Amino acid sequence: MSWDALFVLTNAIAFAGWAALALLPRGPKVSALVLYLGVGLLCLAYTAMFIALFGGLADPQRLPGLPPPDLGDYSVDGLRAFFMSDGGIVIGWTHYLAFDLFVGQWIAKDADNKGFSRIAQVPFLFVTLMAGPIGLLAWLVVRERRARAAARTE
Repeated sequence: MSWDALFVLTNAIAFAGWAALALLPRGPKVSALVLYLGVGLLCLAYTAMFIALFGGLADPQRLPGLPPPDLGDYSVDGLRAFFMSDGGIVIGWTHYLAFDLFVGQWIAKDADNKGFSRIAQVPFLFVTLMAGPIGLLAWLVVRERRARAAARTE
């Protein structure tokens, strides 16, 4: 499978997970669907790509003339060398997709448990989809007020 095809496939899996979070009724079946068929498949794809790339089983399709990446060089230059290939971009993007969807599911569950309506959750889920850490930070700020209020009433 080409890197372009893997990119399209991982995006489709992530989109289906986000759509389920935003549109389907939340319950154990939908939660399992998002976790295992969304996050789990993305993690499996990431693992397969990781093994293929670092095991020399797949051509990363590096830009011509670039040396192979040195995984021991954990610096800006070292990481740039890794990501300057189709394989590096797709594996990095899959990493983002998996973790952002996992965080989105946690936000949705936490928001449900704290009594936030689905409409109130959508902006946090959207920002998490588009810019993961910003969405998570926004949710942490907003949830804190509700969590403190709930703790006072207990």
